[in-house]
Amino acid sequence: MVFIRLVQGTAINIWETKATLISITLVVLFAILVFIWGILDGRSDARANPDPDRRADLAMTWLLAGLFAGLVSGALAWLISMFYKDLYAGGLLNELTTFAAFTALLTFLAAIAGVALGHWVIDRHADDTPRQHHGLAAGDDDRAGDDDRADTDVFAAVRHP
Repeated sequence: MVFIRLVQGTAINIWETKATLISITLVVLFAILVFIWGILDGRSDARANPDPDRRADLAMTWLLAGLFAGLVSGALAWLISMFYKDLYAGGLLNELTTFAAFTALLTFLAAIAGVALGHWVIDRHADDTPRQHHGLAAGDDDRAGDDDRADTDVFAAVRHP
């Protein structure tokens, strides 16, 4: 994001009348790169864990990555703007709140969309054999254990008999 901001500042100073187009293009480029990374992440996760119930929590990973990217890039952009006046940056508080939130949201949404697509690409070619759940082999009768947790199992009402 810092690189995108540096390119944005330089390009806007060269082509002042195209500031909106430059900004939108660079934000879309950033989102596309994050989306591609999310696809790769989702595919590798789906290959490592064929059972969707056993996959990593990539949503939290990408949320933290977005927050980190937003805070660090906002702070670095503010610091660079102290020496490089062509880079537009607001005050430190603005960079660490508004800009960081925008970067975090953009990163999170693009990456999670990519992860979902990556999971889907792998899952659509997966075989339809029953998966193992809770240590039981495919075809084992696990209804006996359902009575013990029927009051806490949110899916007990919709499970097939």
